[in-house]
Amino acid sequence: MRSVLSRRRFLSGCVGLSASLLAGCSRWSSLGAVEPRVVVVGGGFAGATVAKYLKILDGGIRVTLVEAQSRYTTCPASNWLFAGLGDMERLRVDYQALRSRYGVEVVADTAAALDLSRKRVQLQSGGAQAYDRLILAPGIDFRWNAIAGYDAVAAERFPHAWKAGPQTLILLRQVQAMPDGGVVLISVPADPYRCPPGPYERASMMAFWLKQHKPRAKILILDAKRSFSKQALFEAGWAKHYGYGTPNSLIEWHSLADNPLLELHADAKTLVSEFGDRFTGDVLNIIPPQTAGSIARQSGLADAGGWCPVRPASAQSRFDEFVHVIGDAANYAPIPKSAFAANSEAKACAFAVVSLLREQPLAEAHWLNTCYSLVTPEHGISVAGVYKPDTGNTVSPVSGAGGVSVGKDAEVERAEAEYAQIVYRNLVADSFG
Repeated sequence: MRSVLSRRRFLSGCVGLSASLLAGCSRWSSLGAVEPRVVVVGGGFAGATVAKYLKILDGGIRVTLVEAQSRYTTCPASNWLFAGLGDMERLRVDYQALRSRYGVEVVADTAAALDLSRKRVQLQSGGAQAYDRLILAPGIDFRWNAIAGYDAVAAERFPHAWKAGPQTLILLRQVQAMPDGGVVLISVPADPYRCPPGPYERASMMAFWLKQHKPRAKILILDAKRSFSKQALFEAGWAKHYGYGTPNSLIEWHSLADNPLLELHADAKTLVSEFGDRFTGDVLNIIPPQTAGSIARQSGLADAGGWCPVRPASAQSRFDEFVHVIGDAANYAPIPKSAFAANSEAKACAFAVVSLLREQPLAEAHWLNTCYSLVTPEHGISVAGVYKPDTGNTVSPVSGAGGVSVGKDAEVERAEAEYAQIVYRNLVADSFG
């Protein structure tokens, strides 16, 4: 038990520790008589973190965060609602601490367009924000043309719930209302997409609730990939708790890598594959393929794949040296698109922006990712990685610095589930608090 408690204490401070270290060692003097202006577009984990850490690193920088919503709903932990853990209110955070503690100017508006030549962000309200450095953290948008018949309107009936909020509640209510013996279809896109383990944690949380309330139900995961994140850990957990691999399994996983889903027949609640296979369910959770947020794509900052290529050490766009892109919209492969990775990318970006404004050499960047998932409320699994820049201006994992859960006994599983909640709370506090 001592090792469990020691790790708990470590995790309680692992995210926030970096903030205290930065605050203690980097109270640099003002950059000069002219106040440099940094505009951050997007108030998720990446945008909130970079705005906060820019002010920690140098209070003389004028930092403006452009975010339309007054409160942000976190995607991490939103899957837990399907198991009856918590409620939507617990997922909501605001920007008051960024204003009051750090002096970030928060503008409640939407970035409508970027004038890159004049270094201005045009706002939907008609105003504009000038910048010396622009940091884009616009998150994801969806590719609605991937499955015929599935678009933004259809998503109100067949929710993706891949941006936490109203769609999460729609999907939750549909699962709770379906008949015992009903079928949930979860359609999973090909890589890359936000939160690679998310669909499988969602299936796990749904299965936990269904096992208690609708034990004859079935969850079919229709996956565009041949394998998935933490697959061995999930499948072992599903076998232990949900009968995976038996005829009565609550969860079935099907790879459709060679037989992609092409059509939605909405009236029949049926998905049709290229080979003509038909999958019908009572609840359809269709997660579309994804791209960088529209503001990045419309401004010519995304490549043909729909994501924003960056110079990893500085997060500078490969198309504009005065624009930095972080979070889910940026291509930091092989770093996954996760909230923890976004927080790490934001901190490295904050250091780089201040160095560039000061005309100082860039420090060597490193990035972290830790991702916990729940199989049940008392069975957690995890994966962690450390990454560094390569000589080819790409990113590589640090050999031996990452790993996945190894414990198989109930005590370790419970500890991992506890760590999942600790890491989530501390990540939220580090980004928004």
